[in-house]
Amino acid sequence: LQPTVQWLSAVGIDDSQLAKMLAKCPQLLGYSLEGKLKPTVQWLSAVGMSDSQVAHAITSFPHLLGYSLENNLKPKLQMLQERGFAEIQIASCISKFPQLLSYSATRLEHRTQVLDARGSLTERELCHAMALTDARFIVQFEQQEHADGPALKARLRDLEVVPPGC
Repeated sequence: LQPTVQWLSAVGIDDSQLAKMLAKCPQLLGYSLEGKLKPTVQWLSAVGMSDSQVAHAITSFPHLLGYSLENNLKPKLQMLQERGFAEIQIASCISKFPQLLSYSATRLEHRTQVLDARGSLTERELCHAMALTDARFIVQFEQQEHADGPALKARLRDLEVVPPGC
């Protein structure tokens, strides 16, 4: 445990931040320092995040350190790059909203497609859209494609937001 705590301190995490991180994600102390923690922090830096951005991201959302680089983080980075985001934009987005990488690739792909089709695929809109529930996302971003009303109600009813008689 001591090497992990010392390394987190070297990354810029102070004792009070470490306590909060461990309260949110106690399994953090069980992660391999060489096999999980260091490679993830190195990847975040390689994406273009500054040391302070990395520290902020992992203290506010320590679960990020537990995600697979190959099966989760790298594919999502590639997806965002394919949608036209530069690494610096992605780094900024992750820094401000590290939970972005916690959502499924399917959700991320769908929401980036909808935002792109609307011409509103920006860092700010993406972070906002990803945090919305499915029902709120539909109402806020997909309502125009369901302008006839019944289709929108059917979609919301599928999500159990609209009671069956409406």
